[in-house]
Amino acid sequence: MKQCFGYVRVSTQKQGEGVSLDAQRNAIEQFAARNDIAITEWFEEKQTAAKGGRPVFGAMLKALRRRKAAGVVMHKIDRSARNFADWAKIGDLADAGIDVHFASESLDFRSRGGRLSADIQAVIAADYIRNLREETIKGITGRLGQGLYPFRAPIGYLDNGGGKPKTPDPNTAPLIRKTFDLYASGQHSLRSLRSELERLGLRNMHGKPLSKRGIETILNNPFYCGIIRIKRTGAIHQGVHEPLISAALFERVQLTKADKTSKKVTKHNHTYRGLFRCAECDAAMTPELQKSHVYYRCQTRGCPTKCVREEELERAVHAALSRVRLTDEDVAELTQETEVWCKAREETDLETTAAMQLAQIDSRLDALTDALVDRVIDNDTYSKRKERLLLEKARISEELKLKQKQRGDPGNVRKFLELVKNLAATFLFGQSAEKREIVEIAISNRRVLEKYVSLEPANWLRTVETAIAGPYGAPHRPTSRSRQHMRKKHVVALIEASKAKEARKLHFVLHHDNDNDADELARASRRHRFQSRLDSC
Repeated sequence: MKQCFGYVRVSTQKQGEGVSLDAQRNAIEQFAARNDIAITEWFEEKQTAAKGGRPVFGAMLKALRRRKAAGVVMHKIDRSARNFADWAKIGDLADAGIDVHFASESLDFRSRGGRLSADIQAVIAADYIRNLREETIKGITGRLGQGLYPFRAPIGYLDNGGGKPKTPDPNTAPLIRKTFDLYASGQHSLRSLRSELERLGLRNMHGKPLSKRGIETILNNPFYCGIIRIKRTGAIHQGVHEPLISAALFERVQLTKADKTSKKVTKHNHTYRGLFRCAECDAAMTPELQKSHVYYRCQTRGCPTKCVREEELERAVHAALSRVRLTDEDVAELTQETEVWCKAREETDLETTAAMQLAQIDSRLDALTDALVDRVIDNDTYSKRKERLLLEKARISEELKLKQKQRGDPGNVRKFLELVKNLAATFLFGQSAEKREIVEIAISNRRVLEKYVSLEPANWLRTVETAIAGPYGAPHRPTSRSRQHMRKKHVVALIEASKAKEARKLHFVLHHDNDNDADELARASRRHRFQSRLDSC
């Protein structure tokens, strides 16, 4: 009885869970029984035969060349090889005197006619794979053109079947947003972010904590802001799925990642690290902990600016924020004036301006495509520029929706005024992270000269200060016409300041849900004590 190997194969792991392998085994065993063959060893593989490099197939060929069996029995020709390189290796076996049998094919591989028939069928199998590949690529390209992602959903999204967009996963989508927020703050490296995400419970597809590479993959993926990027080809498409983050946040994360020189985490993560500069030499003021106090020093040799304590910086910031003083009566009166003005206000050309900007981007996209067709630019340049334009288009659309939502809303102006009214107190009794965010957003031109701190309110906060001081702080009584003009002017300024991105970010920072209930209770307690102190004055 001739001893042979048995080789069975399916293309994917999913197929291997079905009955295909068992059916191939049964056919081979029946063929062996009819032809007096004993199957001494089975080689089972779950990998496509369209490409070379199958490990099980290679091990079998190596064993056959060592004459550990007289031949091999396979189910069909297309189960053995669907590429010419592997098919040539099977031909080499036959030339070396090793028997090659196909259980479902009546072919004599030793005869010239049998080899010719087998070669023809192998060519047909290879052509079938090529055609299948082209049709698959055509289907994938069509789905991408529709804005659908035809592959497995990334972390934070759920698959809904073919032809349907991915939807946010209610369990992991908030954690993905948190990932981008934490890294964009500049307070985390990939290492510290990995520890934080592990604490929060974010896991990969296999239920394990994310690796640094996995986190970097998430941060680099524009899918989360609504843009599909195919890594292998570099193709860019506008997706129809719901974004988890804004385009502005995604761009901010990319800028943070690109700044490789600045440390994200230090041993002593001082509150105002990197925010203040020397007014004399423009060098960054470096924080140092000495005798339980934090000193910010200019490290430039010979510079007259030496050091300043952190408490001095905080007093200067608090004084700048305290310049904008609002009472409850001021808030009520300004809100009422805003409401009256908004009712009489005509619709602006906000939509027209945004439509012109979006049309201009569409025109640039068309020109970019023409440049690619005319071979003026290469595919890599085309993909990079297209991604930038789609991000800009998404950002304009997001800002338009936000402005439409906030336009002429007295309630939004009231929230904004309440925020400004309590800004100095929030800074004074806030956590270190809150203080840093407030300084970044609300204070500009942060300079230190010798031991004196010089800073100014940010443009949006200065606008509020001017708008508030305008109608109430004038040294003379204006006429009715000038009063009406001033009222209109400061109401418009307040509405625009309330819609500024810095004000929106500050509102998010101070009102975002905190994961640590103890921190939130401590913050509320401090603010209550401060308010009680104000009421008693």
